[in-house]
Amino acid sequence: MDQFFAAVEQRDNPELKGKPIAVGHDAERGVVSTASYEARRFGVHSAQSIQVAKRLCPQLIIVEPHFQRYKEVSAQLHEIFHDYTDLIEPISLDEAFLDVTENKKGVELGVDIAREIKQRIRETTGLTASAGVSYCKFLAKIASDWRKPDGLTVIHPDRALDFIAQLKVEKIWGVGQKTAEKMHRMGVFTGLDLRNMSHTRLMQEFGKMGQVFFDFSRGIDNRPVISEWERKSVSCEQTFESDISENAAVTINLYHTVLELVRRIEKNDFEGRTLTLKVKFAHKREQTEAGFQQITRSITVDHILRTKDEILPLAKQLMHSVDFHSHPIRLLGLGVSNSGSPTTNRGLTSRQGAWVELELEFLD
Repeated sequence: MDQFFAAVEQRDNPELKGKPIAVGHDAERGVVSTASYEARRFGVHSAQSIQVAKRLCPQLIIVEPHFQRYKEVSAQLHEIFHDYTDLIEPISLDEAFLDVTENKKGVELGVDIAREIKQRIRETTGLTASAGVSYCKFLAKIASDWRKPDGLTVIHPDRALDFIAQLKVEKIWGVGQKTAEKMHRMGVFTGLDLRNMSHTRLMQEFGKMGQVFFDFSRGIDNRPVISEWERKSVSCEQTFESDISENAAVTINLYHTVLELVRRIEKNDFEGRTLTLKVKFAHKREQTEAGFQQITRSITVDHILRTKDEILPLAKQLMHSVDFHSHPIRLLGLGVSNSGSPTTNRGLTSRQGAWVELELEFLD
């Protein structure tokens, strides 16, 4: 979908049409969920600080999100999708892969199905959608973003290698900012540059992702559309209006985070043995948003974690290893994972880096 949250808000409130809006909580540490195209012209984008967005666009209108409404529209989208195929893999509330190789309508060409679905979405919801059609998920995803808004892009197998060759590496799935910077230092700026790198070099530089980059640069992506997912974790987190560093504040907020985690475990009937604590520290004023230091701490036990009495002591144990007195906390999160068999490798582990949350709602 195009600017999904913002589009729903503009549809439901005609006074917002044609105006720069950002969906998010207007607070000191609020974050933009979605920006309208009018706002994007000023450099406003999703995952950006609300305060930064308002500086970029002084006339920006901040709209509180209405997630239940977005989920209702998402359900409408899925009803349309299911008229064509049941092989649907949700990516987010407003985005999904559809395998229409064999479809319920008997339509020969995927592009014709894409046109029909786009038209039905407009008629049913009053919103526009962009579609990408290709022989694999990697290219279909790129194609869907190619001509937004209201776009339709087809990448034929005969054109795939030429298309990838001129693609900036930043557009390739799995290439984030730091990976792109590393590739640039290696002299890799386009898909063709990536294709010219040896398999050995890519594996040395990027590990397992090296194989992915090697394949993608050659138009190879054999991942199927998966319509049913097994939940891998349940987690929750909160960002504080003011940084916390006092024992009492940390203990209270940890306690409430545990309660929320227990609620989510019960709601999803999830069974896991690994508890992970996520902490993001306050940054120095001269640092940028990207300068936040983030750590995780994990512990695995030999029984299923379900209740507050089971989880809270472990959470406190993990927090005990965190120096929050000299490094105030701006974000705190907890998650339970590892639904497999008990491991004999129990204990406390820690790592720097990204918080991996393999959590999927209905179209989210």
